[in-house]
Amino acid sequence: MRDLTTKFGQNAGEIWKLLNERGPLTKEEIQESTKQKDDDFFVGVGWLAREDKISVDEKNQFKLSSTNLTPKIGRTAGRIWRILDIWEEADISTMKRLSEVDESQIQIALGWLAREDKICVNEKEKFNLK
Repeated sequence: MRDLTTKFGQNAGEIWKLLNERGPLTKEEIQESTKQKDDDFFVGVGWLAREDKISVDEKNQFKLSSTNLTPKIGRTAGRIWRILDIWEEADISTMKRLSEVDESQIQIALGWLAREDKICVNEKEKFNLK
């Protein structure tokens, strides 16, 4: 089992540092500067949202402030947690099918759950509860 706190925390740290230096940025601007793929970006956003450090403004830019993402991410994280509690392990495609949520929202929820230190991933890339 691999602990996700280091990897996901580093992704969040890169996003936080960039937003702290440059101010509000779009997803594309953040990814261009950090070279993060979609999944790395989304887990970083989920992590920062759980820490109450990131929000999205009316221009769809991410910025450092108290999060406005909690209701949606929290619901999705709850769904993912319940899936893992019942199934014991699941990959992204299984979570997508069972939760009826798109992959980006699953990644964000995984970042949230990793920040809560509730999940890990095995060598088959299946997520489990700790």
